[in-house]
Amino acid sequence: MTTGFFWDERCFWHGGGNYAQYLPVGGLVQPMAAGGLPESPETKRRLKNMLDVTGLLSELAAQSAPPATMEDLRRVHPEAFLTEFKRLSDAGGGEIGIRTPFGPGGFEMATLSAGLACTALDKVLAGELDNAYALSRPPGHHCLPDKPNGFCLLANIAIAVERAYAAKTASRIAVLDWDVHHGNGTEAIFYDRADVLTISMHQERNYPQDTGFFGDRGTGAGEGFNLNVPLPAGTGHKGYLEAFDRLVAPALTAFEPDAIVVACGFDAGLMDPLARMMATAETFRALTERTMALADNLCGGKLVLVHEGGYSEFYVPFCGHATIQQLARSSTAAPDPVAENFMARQPDARFDAFLSGIIGEMAETLGYR
Repeated sequence: MTTGFFWDERCFWHGGGNYAQYLPVGGLVQPMAAGGLPESPETKRRLKNMLDVTGLLSELAAQSAPPATMEDLRRVHPEAFLTEFKRLSDAGGGEIGIRTPFGPGGFEMATLSAGLACTALDKVLAGELDNAYALSRPPGHHCLPDKPNGFCLLANIAIAVERAYAAKTASRIAVLDWDVHHGNGTEAIFYDRADVLTISMHQERNYPQDTGFFGDRGTGAGEGFNLNVPLPAGTGHKGYLEAFDRLVAPALTAFEPDAIVVACGFDAGLMDPLARMMATAETFRALTERTMALADNLCGGKLVLVHEGGYSEFYVPFCGHATIQQLARSSTAAPDPVAENFMARQPDARFDAFLSGIIGEMAETLGYR
């Protein structure tokens, strides 16, 4: 079995200027010691470094990839947006969306990030790899067709899906998003389409606050091909797996995709500064295991994970390593040093019962058992 790992040092060089969390410095917003946006290169670089240190990287087909082409980008984004993005990038940087500042060369770094996702999907669909992980940065799942949004400068996964469709290597792809924030960009791009199933598991009313509702099921030909699974703050390991088993798995099975692409954020982790969920490294490993089993049954194992959010520099590497270890079916582990502590903090039986009721109501509405 061969698992691809796509990364490029140049993606780590993207920067958004002097921010404190997601607010520009100024007035009463004092600069932070580290500076910059929480979407920093360090979580991704430390994940890649951990793969080096444990030796797992040597078991993967690690490589870079060419940037996404303008033809690739135009299938998703209008020319006016791309022209303005490139102009500002060449002029030293700026911001044309919501919470998406970028510096010089931001356009080129974003096209490279999208290119990692594109090539990962290309090679899995071609049978050159069994599955793959793209360490894409900047991320993509919030980016709307006409403007960047929420740290996301280009819609990486949507660009990869459209390239596969243009090449006729697939005609039905499912996108599963377990980043803690709603995948509003991916949803918007495919909302009226029946050839892409979009599923987002996220913390309810986190970001964006006005999207991600369970009742938003698609429109026109796409009605029924979008599924939002909004989960309450505090959802832990058990709740995530129950939501996957009762809602996500039946939806994927009914769709019968040619491939599954996961928007893989680690910001549902217990230590993340931009969320209030209680997932652990084991949660992400178990979600990956379940998704792999579905991919084996539905589409010959064709599965690609594309990196999205996750802002704890300490904990993201452990979550990512557990995920990639499972993806590669490797025995090379990076033991989670806080696993016992985090499992002891999980919700009690009363919350589990409350959450199970919420999930059950959604399942009943969808006609699932």
